[in-house]
Amino acid sequence: MNQKLQELQKKIGYEFQDENLLMNAMMHSSFTNERHLQKYQCNERLEFLGDAVLELVSSDYLFREHPKVSEGKLTRKRASMVCEPALAYCAREIELGKYLLLGKGENATGGRERDSVTSDAMEALIGAIYLDGKTKADGFTNAKEFIEEYIMKDQENKRLFYDSKTILQEIIQANDMGAVSYRLVKEEGPDHNKAFYIDVYVKEACYGNGKGKTKKAAEQDAAYQAILKLRERGVSCI
Repeated sequence: MNQKLQELQKKIGYEFQDENLLMNAMMHSSFTNERHLQKYQCNERLEFLGDAVLELVSSDYLFREHPKVSEGKLTRKRASMVCEPALAYCAREIELGKYLLLGKGENATGGRERDSVTSDAMEALIGAIYLDGKTKADGFTNAKEFIEEYIMKDQENKRLFYDSKTILQEIIQANDMGAVSYRLVKEEGPDHNKAFYIDVYVKEACYGNGKGKTKKAAEQDAAYQAILKLRERGVSCI
């Protein structure tokens, strides 16, 4: 496991003084349950801490970046930036799932790619960096730098990937193009490793074809393809 931890540290550009913190951040509750470890030894406590640090850093970022935006809009923007799909998308960018310590059952059923698991691990990683950084000089600064690099950066394009369904709906409504619907074309593979194929329609015209390991992921992919097609056709994409 130490080699994998070293690999993760190089990937994120942060070297831990206390590598146990990083290992703890990667330790899912299914792993501790399977090995009859204490409940507090899983990554949920670090997730709790990381969530608080993330909320502060994202609030500070939005406050500075949008000086004339109202509190209500800032709150909605923050919620979009730190929601489960957003954090899971950021986790996928650094392949966080491959470093997780999971129980055999969780691993076999696709836990390494499950949004709820990887988003929680992302927050736990933030908490671990925050605590580890305090042994160097300023834990908050280290955590802030990580968040700004791997979560805040390029938010608009990231949202296009993880929230394509919402964006497509907004585009269709703004251009008064009719109703959006998603249709399952087929599904392949065993229950623990299925692939779903879904087409997205606007009225009765197919605008995109998506594939994913869940129906939701396939719908997001289809919506993303539809947005690209609409852009090519010169439709106003808000």
